Amino acid sequence: MWGRLWPLLLSILTATAVPGPSLRRPSRELDATPRMTIPYEELSGTRHFEGQAQNYSTLLLEEASARLLVGARGALFSLSANDIGDGAHKEIHWEASPEMQSKCHQKGKNNQTECFNHVRFLQRLNSTHLYACGTHAFQPLCAAIDAEAFTLPTSFEEGKEKCPYDPARGFTGLIIDGGLYTATRYEFRSIPDIRRSRHPHSLRTEETPMHWLNDAEFVFSVLVRESKASAVGDDDKVYYFFTERATEEGSGSFTQSRSSHRVARVARVCKGDLGGKKILQKKWTSFLKARLICHIPLYETLRGVCSLDAETSSRTHFYAAFTLSTQWKTLEASAICRYDLAEIQAVFAGPYMEYQDGSRRWGRYEGGVPEPRPGSCITDSLRSQGYNSSQDLPSLVLDFVKLHPLMARPVVPTRGRPLLLKRNVRYTHLTGTPVTTPAGPTYDLLFLGTADGWIHKAVVLGSGMHIIEETQVFREPQSVENLVISLMQHSLYVGAPSGVIQLPLSSCSRYQSCYDCILARDPYCGWDPGTHACMAATTIANRTALIQDIERGNRGCESSRDTGPPPPLKTRSVLRGDDVLLPCDQPSNLARALWLLNGSMGLSDGQGGYRVGVDGLLVTDAQPEHSGNYGCYAEENGLRTLLASYSLVVRPATPAPAPKAPDTPGAQLAPDVRLLYVLAIAALGGLCLILASSLLYVACLREGRRGRRRKYSLGRASRAGGSAVQLQTVSGQCPGEEDEGDEEEGAGGLEGSCLQIIPGEGAPAPPPPPPPLPPAELTNGLVALPSRLRRMNGNSYVLLRQSNNGVPAGPCSFAEELSRILEKRKHTQLVEQLDESSV
Repeated sequence: MWGRLWPLLLSILTATAVPGPSLRRPSRELDATPRMTIPYEELSGTRHFEGQAQNYSTLLLEEASARLLVGARGALFSLSANDIGDGAHKEIHWEASPEMQSKCHQKGKNNQTECFNHVRFLQRLNSTHLYACGTHAFQPLCAAIDAEAFTLPTSFEEGKEKCPYDPARGFTGLIIDGGLYTATRYEFRSIPDIRRSRHPHSLRTEETPMHWLNDAEFVFSVLVRESKASAVGDDDKVYYFFTERATEEGSGSFTQSRSSHRVARVARVCKGDLGGKKILQKKWTSFLKARLICHIPLYETLRGVCSLDAETSSRTHFYAAFTLSTQWKTLEASAICRYDLAEIQAVFAGPYMEYQDGSRRWGRYEGGVPEPRPGSCITDSLRSQGYNSSQDLPSLVLDFVKLHPLMARPVVPTRGRPLLLKRNVRYTHLTGTPVTTPAGPTYDLLFLGTADGWIHKAVVLGSGMHIIEETQVFREPQSVENLVISLMQHSLYVGAPSGVIQLPLSSCSRYQSCYDCILARDPYCGWDPGTHACMAATTIANRTALIQDIERGNRGCESSRDTGPPPPLKTRSVLRGDDVLLPCDQPSNLARALWLLNGSMGLSDGQGGYRVGVDGLLVTDAQPEHSGNYGCYAEENGLRTLLASYSLVVRPATPAPAPKAPDTPGAQLAPDVRLLYVLAIAALGGLCLILASSLLYVACLREGRRGRRRKYSLGRASRAGGSAVQLQTVSGQCPGEEDEGDEEEGAGGLEGSCLQIIPGEGAPAPPPPPPPLPPAELTNGLVALPSRLRRMNGNSYVLLRQSNNGVPAGPCSFAEELSRILEKRKHTQLVEQLDESSV
């Protein structure tokens, strides 16, 4: 649902995002898709460095010595910039002592992440030494390191004024002409501050009667040489980018606003500032700050900033990465905006904001501005008036600076809109470099690091950005902490928690054809007609011969025959009614798959049993009309490239019927004769079945009558008592019912078809046969009966019972006998399911 509402929500919020008229494109047009996706398994030309330490977040590149200096947790490394993984590196172990770690843990800090020495600052101090500072388990220390020997000194400097306590706190720092310019929250539970130390005139920001900074998190700082070629003799300036609580939003106290909303800021100080003489002693007299707006002011957080052409102030500009998110965390995106130095200078030369005691709100200052202008650097014009340094400024000017640090106008991006909006991506760091193409124009090439370990390579084109490729540089997702570009090594260095990665700035050999090379729109790559390959512009002498089209990405290869070899024709055979997939891999995420049948008929998704997907063409329920030659094309930026060719043959599911014979009378009678044969065989089979059933029925009747006639008596029964043996036949159909044939037997027959044998006075009967073996127990718990007795009647059982009273028992029903048997078996273990045929 949010995916569908995202463009609408951004369009609504955009209407009030930036003041002033600006024509805005729809948000979905700003959401650029990387042209190519390079997973970790397909990386080429990369080098890795992973030591025993963690958090390789501080990088310093020294092009002259071809060394990459790395600050990590508890260690510093000196790597070869040519190959960081060559194994010939130097290492300094700089751990916090166990006593310091114990004290840190006792203060309530995490002994798994915080109570270590995190190197946060690493800069060149002079020609022989480096300067490094670390958190040192919440007791910061700094050291001057011999660059050649790469060893720690015997003594350290206190770092409370130079380095943050907390390793997670925002920090930025520079060494300019021997002076240390840093910005962070220095002391434990202190407020953030911008300071200059290791300088004859140490300075900091003002805290009373109002805070110039409100819970600031610093992101980036840079020195801009504005004194070079300055017609007015201007001073160099240091610019700071950070986020802080917005005191001007809503009402609040004089020193602290009730609003918890955070905004992006840009601040600047003059390098030649010496502080005030009586007012603002050891405080900045040139500090000014302004709001930084990218796209949606209420929902954006500044994440990273980089500067380009800082050596030439007339061309200096900045790129900033913002995270756009709501308080419900349902929407998240990133935005990239560009800011020109000229626009920032215009804002600092504009109106001020002031805190109005009557309304207890911040508002635009409408009064008069004293001279010299508050917050300005010392120029040739001021020197001519006798103001040779900031200590010569009047008290009225310094009082105004103390109470008016904020400018009224915000700094808006170039052309009033962001260059890029990327959904579901959080950029953490960015860097860039200008690239001059063989044709003459210069383009800014940016590298954007994400929170999950990807690098987006993008080129700035007018009012937008084209993402050339996205590269997964770490197997396990982790945040990109730092990015550094080396033009001499043609490499990009990536710092992350697990290690450092070295990537080439371009991989032109990845593009195999002329069209593929120009569609990439990489300023470093061009098609060389002489070698028929996509080459890096920095590696060939005749750069003007390269074919490039950065602006449009579709011109230059019309006369070139280097379109690459055609794909081989593949044959596919399928039975009628089956499905078949014709694979086609699109190398570009911006290309649209186009399928043609027999070179002319375009196929669309859902038409005629065709399904067009990202992995190919699916032909469902194949029919003979689906046979033919299929071509898969990639359509991108107005160009069409053949990727795959198939020849599909649909075979019949069953053999074809034999051709029909000519019409003859015999051919017409053949089906009728076969039908008569079938009917005759069926009739004979039915008669045989009836005859067999009749014979079986007659045999059963004769066997039953023979059994009923066996009723006789031997002698006279003795009345004295004795044992009587009773033989009884129980019918399962009608218990106790007498047969009509039994009435003809006379009085000798016993009622209920019972035979009683009584030993009398006559000749003794022969001894009875030995008793039969005990019946076997079946698996269902019942006793097996002799098969000879089972044949007496179709569904009857024969039961033998011994009687002691000599009186024959009455008629016995099958239900009663069955109940008696089951009662005896109640305590016998039976199977779960009785066999019905045994009951």
